[in-house]
Amino acid sequence: MSAARVSQRISAIAESATLAVDAKAKALKAAGRPVIGFGAGEPDFPTPDYIVKASIEAAGQPKYHRYSPAAGLPELKKAIAEKTLRDSGYSVDPSQVLVTNGGKQAVYNTFATLVDPGDEVIVPTPFWTTYPEAIRLAGGVPVEVFAGPEQDYLVTVDQLEAAVTDRTKILLFVSPSNPTGSVYSPEQVAEIGKWAASKGLWVVTDEIYEHLTYDGVPFTSIATAAPELGDKVVILNGVAKTYAMTGWRVGWMIGPADVIKAATNLQSHATSNVSNIMQIAALAAVSGPLTAVDEMKVAFDRRRKAIVAGLNAIPGVECPTPKGAFYVYADVRALLGKEFPTAAGTSTPSTSAELAALILDEVEVAVVPGEAFGPSGYLRLSYALGDEDLATGVQRLQDFLGKAQ
Repeated sequence: MSAARVSQRISAIAESATLAVDAKAKALKAAGRPVIGFGAGEPDFPTPDYIVKASIEAAGQPKYHRYSPAAGLPELKKAIAEKTLRDSGYSVDPSQVLVTNGGKQAVYNTFATLVDPGDEVIVPTPFWTTYPEAIRLAGGVPVEVFAGPEQDYLVTVDQLEAAVTDRTKILLFVSPSNPTGSVYSPEQVAEIGKWAASKGLWVVTDEIYEHLTYDGVPFTSIATAAPELGDKVVILNGVAKTYAMTGWRVGWMIGPADVIKAATNLQSHATSNVSNIMQIAALAAVSGPLTAVDEMKVAFDRRRKAIVAGLNAIPGVECPTPKGAFYVYADVRALLGKEFPTAAGTSTPSTSAELAALILDEVEVAVVPGEAFGPSGYLRLSYALGDEDLATGVQRLQDFLGKAQ
């Protein structure tokens, strides 16, 4: 008889580092500590009024009090297909859409549906924390391909080529990127897509930050940039980031009919349909104007410039200017091994995880260490928080990190 109380499969899952940092910051705030949280990728804006109104009206309609199709409300699937054509230039039938409980379930469904034990998935690194865990849960093997700040955190075809084996099945592609904010050019997207097609690989592409690009940089969907991929592409997306709807939990996956049918079958046993009220809110979001999004983007752009300038003013910190999303990925390798004065004496962090813990303890600023996304030596900061908090947090970092000996 096994003595283990929790299965090896679940025991092996790492806690979401970004959510863990956010939870610790919120717990300290609740205890009265003046913590500034750069951890979670969550817009500080309220969800636009017209979306909230649609959900309130839906809650009053008895038809939405009942089960609905596991794959999503037909009207929402149709709207998502139309939105995908509008924003990605990619034409799909509504039957190729599966509405999920947030983007994370879309990620999980996709890898559970495509991956067999031992299949390898190429994961450009730094990566969002959930990807490798979802791959491993499906029995797959994440293969990290690291691109550092000297190449703007963008992987090359040569790097991808070096990572391919006879067990490689999928390339994960994310642009704009969480955690780095990097955006691949249209030419780079097309080149990588054509390469993947030439290898017979599937491409799973996360497009949740599609509307958040800056400096005139365009968003490019690999599904349209590389038509050679045919039906071996799955698009992941959701309303969380674009419409400030992180807590509403509506995402989706788009793919070939057989894959969507299989993923729907999985979801029918896991969670069944997404809350109908949330689906109606998402319908209002994806079929409505992008005015609120554009207004938020003005604020994000302002904060982006402020945080990059503030971090680069710190000796030993190098922070490339991101072209998308709402994150900066600061290179702090030059600070590791240096001595910092603390309330208890001194401390010499040797990893970015130790540095992040020190920063939280000493100056009550929450950041996420590079270990959550790949190699040590980096810090991710979200600039989706308010301007005043951002300025205060950066000032604290300047004051503390500037004392490194």
